[in-house]
Amino acid sequence: MADRPLSLTFSPCPNDTFVFHAWAHGLLPGAPEVVVDFADIDITNDRAQRGEGDVLKVSYAVLPWVLEEYALLPCGGALGRGCGPLVLTGDGGGSPADLAGRTVAVPSERSTAYLLFRLWAAAEVPGGVGEVLVLPFDEIMPAVRDGRVDAGLVIHEARFTYRNYGLTRLADLGEFWESTTGHPIPLGAIVARRSLGEERLAAITAAIRASVRAAWADPEASAAYVREHAQEMDPEVAKAHIGLYVNEFTADLGESGLAAVAELLGRAADAGLVPRVDRLG
Repeated sequence: MADRPLSLTFSPCPNDTFVFHAWAHGLLPGAPEVVVDFADIDITNDRAQRGEGDVLKVSYAVLPWVLEEYALLPCGGALGRGCGPLVLTGDGGGSPADLAGRTVAVPSERSTAYLLFRLWAAAEVPGGVGEVLVLPFDEIMPAVRDGRVDAGLVIHEARFTYRNYGLTRLADLGEFWESTTGHPIPLGAIVARRSLGEERLAAITAAIRASVRAAWADPEASAAYVREHAQEMDPEVAKAHIGLYVNEFTADLGESGLAAVAELLGRAADAGLVPRVDRLG
């Protein structure tokens, strides 16, 4: 049983396929064997909450619900600066106060993006927003453009494409977070089942770090894999996406990365948005 292949679940986004290419393709001598499954973050969050899967990419925001069964790994995730979610509108401008009582589309209610949005709205939108509508990520910008919602919370490559929909950036939640805390923004985490044992968890961590180093050493090696799963994303957008979300924190979360995660979850707990977490290890 100890030698069975591990299930490895991550999104088809360019940063994940870039990071995990070498491990997923058996290019790392001595690394644990894995069977890869692709799923969007909302699905992986749900799977982790149900205890399904060995190694998963999840949102940092879901950690309070999964840390009893899963360990947070110190590498492989997405955390950085200048890469935060955006709040978009279609009216060409305005101020955060204009969202009071309005309908906002979000990709998930258990995501870092949503936690940042709630913290930002509490500080910047008098009386708070109105209805929060959960929509699939790829439907949010069209919904704002077509006037079906008043604003949308978007992540990832939407930073580079929202102008194509005629939308306006009302707020950059990364700028809000960094200016108020000084910390980088925690977005996606890698977790692994604690029951695998310390030895196997150490091997998984080593494999992820080796996969990151391999991706950096030869970016072209993963190019076809990234394109295959990038859902018709423009190649230059995919390249910018990788450049933004794969950074030094991907190789090693470090003390500053852990401090950022603790700050996010602490503030969210203070606001009653998540259960309080006593430890991240």
